[in-house]
Amino acid sequence: MTKKTILAVDDEEHILELIKFNLEKNGFQVITSDNGEKALELLARNPIDLVVLDLMLPGIDGLEVCKEIRRMEGYNKLPIIMLTAKGEETDRILGLELGADDYVTKPFSVRELIARVKAVLRRSEDVKKDNTKVLKFKDIVIDLEKHEVTVGVKQIELTLKEFELLKILMENRGKVMTRNVLLDEVWGYDYFGETRTVDVHIRHLRKKIGDDETSEYIETIRGVGYKMK
Repeated sequence: MTKKTILAVDDEEHILELIKFNLEKNGFQVITSDNGEKALELLARNPIDLVVLDLMLPGIDGLEVCKEIRRMEGYNKLPIIMLTAKGEETDRILGLELGADDYVTKPFSVRELIARVKAVLRRSEDVKKDNTKVLKFKDIVIDLEKHEVTVGVKQIELTLKEFELLKILMENRGKVMTRNVLLDEVWGYDYFGETRTVDVHIRHLRKKIGDDETSEYIETIRGVGYKMK
C-alpha cells in the first residue's frame, strides 16, 4: 500500500519535529514547512494527501494558506486539519468556513492528532469510493461518482465536510439528525470539539446552495440538530 503524504506547516521547530516523528511512526510520509509561502510551493511540486496547518504563521498566515489551497487546481477538496491556539475561536470558525475539515487545539495530544488525521483521510477515501448512485432532492443533485453537486444548472463547489453533510441529510430526508450523530457520521470518530462545528459547516453549506435566507432545503430543529425537508 502506498504511503499517504502529509504536509505539516508550523513555525515552531519542536512542534514540526513532534508531528513528523509521530506521523512517520504511524506509517505516513511527511513533508514539513515553517511558513505559508514555502507550504504553497511544496503543494505545487508534490502530491499531498492531507495538510496539518498552523493558523499563526509568519508572512502568509494559515487562513490565507487555506484560502489559497482551495483555489489550487486539484486541491480544492484536499483535507486540511488546522492547529489553533486555545483562545482563537473566531479564527477557528473562519478557518472552517474557508474549507478546513477539522481542527486540533494547542497544546494537543499526539494521539488525538493521529486519530483525526486517520479519520479525515478515511472519510476522504470513503467519498472517493462511494459511486453507487445519484441523490436528488428538489433541484439539488449529488453525483457520488463524480463527487459533484449541482443546484439547478449551477455546479456548487463544496468542501469534503460540506459534501458529506449534504449527502447524509439527503440520504436521511425527513429524519432529524442530531448534531452529535452528524459529528459521528461525518467526522467518523468520537469528536473532541464542540457541536458548534456542525453549525458552522451547515451555515456555510446553506449559503453555497442558496438556502441561507429561505431555508427551502435544510430545516433547523432548535436545540437538536437538522433535517432535510
